[in-house]
Amino acid sequence: MTAKLPPGGMPRRGDVLLRIGRWLGDESGDRTRPVILAVVLVLAALGLIEVASASSVESVAAGKNPYDLPLKQAMWTAAGIAIMFVLARLRARHIRWLAWPMLGAAVVALGLVFTPLGMTVNGNRNWLSFGGFTVQPSEFAKLALIVWAAAVLSRKQALLHESKHAVVPLLVPGGVVIIGLVALGHDLGTSLIIMMIIAAAMFYGGVRMKVFGVAGIVASVGALTLAATSGNRVSRISSWLGAGSADDSQGVGYQALHGQYALASGGWFGVGLGQSRQKWNWIPEAHNDFIFTILGEELGLAGTLLVLGLFTVLAIAVFKVIARTQDTFSRIVSSSVITWIIGQAVVNIAMVTSLLPVIGVPLPFISYGGSAMVSSLAGVGVILAVTRPQPVQKAPARKPQLAAPRG
Repeated sequence: MTAKLPPGGMPRRGDVLLRIGRWLGDESGDRTRPVILAVVLVLAALGLIEVASASSVESVAAGKNPYDLPLKQAMWTAAGIAIMFVLARLRARHIRWLAWPMLGAAVVALGLVFTPLGMTVNGNRNWLSFGGFTVQPSEFAKLALIVWAAAVLSRKQALLHESKHAVVPLLVPGGVVIIGLVALGHDLGTSLIIMMIIAAAMFYGGVRMKVFGVAGIVASVGALTLAATSGNRVSRISSWLGAGSADDSQGVGYQALHGQYALASGGWFGVGLGQSRQKWNWIPEAHNDFIFTILGEELGLAGTLLVLGLFTVLAIAVFKVIARTQDTFSRIVSSSVITWIIGQAVVNIAMVTSLLPVIGVPLPFISYGGSAMVSSLAGVGVILAVTRPQPVQKAPARKPQLAAPRG
């Protein structure tokens, strides 16, 4: 039964809490999937608004159209939503068939980065430029790696007690090839996210915990090596640890410091949508990795809590539909995708609030970036596809038997 509305028409606080409690405890039906779709669309719409606000000033200062970046982001968002709906109509077996083609395409695209088609941005060579468009293959490699890892782990369920079947098939293409190509492009943030994706797929696939100890040591050594081989990364880590120079506020720590200024000046309810002060060339990449600080300044603590709440509802809703999924491949894929999205959001928010050093990781659905937006929306489409309830096949009707004639 649904709670009755009071005479004024607005539900009481107790009624709202009762409905939320019923939704959290509901394990039947298929009412959770529209929640997933609604949350994702709200986050994408909020991202478009904040991209328009954060990028307009820098565009005007550069003599460009202030609506250039928002229109591009809107175009990629529309393309991502279309891909999400197309993928959502597929069955789990169709997604599984795409595992090897997706991985092969990702490896080829990552290799093309080091050809004349590749482009370097802020010291990272992880983009392809052709026909006036720029694409970041590493963003699509995340989803390709998840689908491929799920296909391998679901097929090797009976052999996962042997370490060679759990580690070698994943670490060779995932750890050596994918992470190696991304690391050669000097993108530490994306490399760390891909490491997290591999760990999530292994965990949800049922790999024994002792394997994680060895894999964790190898991943830590690799991450430290990537950080130590770059003077800029060492400077950022030193600044984050408080070991920077006295004038670090005008050096490496400039971006992080002004991000904190933006969050602090937002107060409870912000300075108003579009009224950010720090976006006036005070925060580099304000529309990209540090867009959460602009959102916090314009919408205040209430706006940041809204974003955190939306990501929380998304995670709960996805894991609720996963709990009703019996197929091993579907469970690994959907669990790994939501871990990637929520994990990357946590890393970005921790980065801009100085809980982690600045490593250049975008906020899913909100930061500017067509490749990140399309790949994230495609990931949600894969979740909706593999968790879709399978149609119940009816048994064929039995023909009535005629009575035998007498005599």
